Amino acid sequence: MYPSATSEPERRLRATTILGVRRGDTIALAGDGQVTYGEVVLKHGARKIRTLYDGQVLAGFAGAVADALTLFTKFEAQLKSWDGNLRRASVELAKEWRTDRYLRRLEAQLIVGDPDSVLVLSGDGDVIEPDDGIAAIGSGAPYATAAAKALLAFSDLSAPAIVEASMSITADLCIYTNHRLTIEAVSRGEAVSEAAAHAADGELPIDGPVPPPDREGDDDDDDRGDREDASDEEER
Repeated sequence: MYPSATSEPERRLRATTILGVRRGDTIALAGDGQVTYGEVVLKHGARKIRTLYDGQVLAGFAGAVADALTLFTKFEAQLKSWDGNLRRASVELAKEWRTDRYLRRLEAQLIVGDPDSVLVLSGDGDVIEPDDGIAAIGSGAPYATAAAKALLAFSDLSAPAIVEASMSITADLCIYTNHRLTIEAVSRGEAVSEAAAHAADGELPIDGPVPPPDREGDDDDDDRGDREDASDEEER
């Protein structure tokens, strides 16, 4: 029996493995760069990770790119409305995504995270927070999750190192995932570290205290003025 035309597997875009790992005060997200259509690789270096809310929140997507970008815009608007409260913004986006006639047709999944939590969002109204701080979506999600769980349990690697190693393992196993990785990380103490770095370089942060005036320089100016006055009197 010959296969009919309708029995051929549906050809569709496949893009991705996204992995999020939270360890301590750090959240790290990694995504590969491959976009595949059927048996053809269309792109090797797609960027599927974004930083939102002035770099305080990370987000990654699997699915249709245009749909995901629409959801990113909606999610960032919710973050601003709720003053960066990730959980509340995620719930509100999931409600809108589920009930809006236009949004519920979007085909994508999101992972969002900050140093306090990592969440998986879908158009079915799901807002899921994994118990162990590991979340993955996309074609290679099972491989990435398994690798990250092992590294988190049996190593002292940081969150960025775990997502990098786990995605490398996934790329070796999943034909829809490659080694062109994008990795972003956010730590709770990042702003403090940046201010400390400026201070070490002799620079002050923008909102830092104003340094006291140079008293020695002022004394030198006063002495110079006294000498000039004395010389004027001698000439007279």
